[in-house]
Amino acid sequence: MWFKIKSFLAFLIKSTNQHGVHSPFIFSLVTQCFYSKTNPQKKELVNRIRHWLYHNNKAIQIQDFGKGSKVFKSNRRKVSAIAKVAGISRKKSLLLIRLIEYFSFNTILEIGTSVGLGTSCMSIGNPKALITTLEGCKNTAHEATLVFKKFNLNNIKCVVGEFNGTLPKVLTHSFDLIYFDGNHQKKETLNYFNQCLPFFHNNSVAIFDDINWSKEMQETWSEIKNFPEVTITIDTYFWGIVFFRKEQVKQHFVIRL
Repeated sequence: MWFKIKSFLAFLIKSTNQHGVHSPFIFSLVTQCFYSKTNPQKKELVNRIRHWLYHNNKAIQIQDFGKGSKVFKSNRRKVSAIAKVAGISRKKSLLLIRLIEYFSFNTILEIGTSVGLGTSCMSIGNPKALITTLEGCKNTAHEATLVFKKFNLNNIKCVVGEFNGTLPKVLTHSFDLIYFDGNHQKKETLNYFNQCLPFFHNNSVAIFDDINWSKEMQETWSEIKNFPEVTITIDTYFWGIVFFRKEQVKQHFVIRL
């Protein structure tokens, strides 16, 4: 808890809003996407999905290949609890929808499905996008696919298995967006990023979730920013957003949302 407080205070000191941004590209992103309103129909749909998950009291056995949970003491968990603790927050879910719309992402890869709340936001953001999502735990993946079927999110393909085996198999073409949320360990996150690098194009975006989740993840984010392929990064405290635009000079932004 003390680490989170210190990291957030440090973020507040360094961060700015649109008035401190002098890049036209980032200024437009902040004003037209970050600080805009979400389409009401899309907001209502994601709220219905969240409500359905929050009231799903089915207990499932979890197989966790990542860092593990700081909250759960057992691997037998209710779907509702997983959605509340590990699922994407309301604020992030609406921002994710707006990002998908703003950039018109058509090919999306998510590393870490969980029970499918974040994946659902991607589908809501662009129902025509081709979305591939990877999940290590078969029971969790099963619950996610039930969500996709119930709410007619038909543009999602869920691939089950350890990421070391499934990631190389799905990296067969470039992606507009890759969302990293499947492992909160430095070695593994950097490994996945390295594997994905050849499959980003000039206008691709990478999102790393929970960059301030631990000191280890802060170190991971620092290393990601220094990759030569990375030109622009945005630290929103909960997300690290990466751009590969060769026409941009290398810049790092810290933006309050």
